[in-house]
Amino acid sequence: MKYYIKTFGCQQNKADSERIAAAFKARGMKQAKGYNDTNYVVINTCMVRQSAEDRVYGLVKNLSKLKNENCKLKIIVTGCMVGLAFRDKSGKILQKLKERIPRVDEFMPIEEVGFDYEPIRTSKTHAWIPISNGCNNFCTYCVVPFTRGQEISRPFEEIIEEAKKIKKQGYKEVTLLGQNVNSYGADLIKNSKFKIQKSKLQSKIKNYEPIYVKHLGRYRIPTLFPYLLEEVAKLGFEKVDFISSNPWDFSDELIQVIAKYSNITRTIHLPVQSGDDNVLRRMNRWYSSNEYLALILKIKNQISNIKFTTDIIVGFCGETDEEFENTVKLCQKVGFEKAYIAMYSTRPQK
Repeated sequence: MKYYIKTFGCQQNKADSERIAAAFKARGMKQAKGYNDTNYVVINTCMVRQSAEDRVYGLVKNLSKLKNENCKLKIIVTGCMVGLAFRDKSGKILQKLKERIPRVDEFMPIEEVGFDYEPIRTSKTHAWIPISNGCNNFCTYCVVPFTRGQEISRPFEEIIEEAKKIKKQGYKEVTLLGQNVNSYGADLIKNSKFKIQKSKLQSKIKNYEPIYVKHLGRYRIPTLFPYLLEEVAKLGFEKVDFISSNPWDFSDELIQVIAKYSNITRTIHLPVQSGDDNVLRRMNRWYSSNEYLALILKIKNQISNIKFTTDIIVGFCGETDEEFENTVKLCQKVGFEKAYIAMYSTRPQK
């Protein structure tokens, strides 16, 4: 028996697909070279934009023709499209999904694929390590809180053990993944069981206290991410990266850790989305353009040779020419190394 995985979307989806591959391998299956040489096709979906959904529908339509020739071929759909459908308590979204792509044999929530097996990594030198799943920030353009649910952090020690293992296996680079890595550990701290976990870490982390970021005049959620990043950096990888970060959760302690360890990335991905304050408010992004620029300057002042990449949405609801020009001006001030620019995708009501 063979399986073939097609992945759409972000790095988190790529990491999820590596775990899906491990689950199939544990069942005695082998990875196929393509659609024509497999028993199972797993489609790991993205729905950030309508075009991402449309590609999934088109692929299933093409695979349906293969099913006519091979009745044993099974199509499994997972990822964000399925996550949204299963979190819809009315069942309407799942029903519409089944009507839209009726030849799919199984809709599998990604949560069913755990961390019981070592991922089948696609690179021999670089490894993705998911540190959390989901997001508690409801940016008005983003569906992630509905597709992946509330943020859940993996246990601290579990992440460190995975990092140690891949270091022994010869991996030179590692990237820590989360929808918002900066807020890693907030749920662990709030959980009553955290006291037990904390005691196990005392020998490794001195002055182990949750870190709070002050924003808009108040302290936001507690985080453990600076500690986690430091522990991974200490393992001796040639490069330690992390994505993605929210500007309002970027702590001074995190800046200090990055500055301290030269093997931590010197290219930080810091999504701005817009350089206009009115658009940022409509997006429910919790910072102004000046606050974003102040954070950039603070990081530049403390870390030499630092570069920035970002995400930008063009044409967000009601964006005027003047608001767009404010984004252009912000980009000129920052001097981004790279910007991932997307036209806003209007979505129908589900």
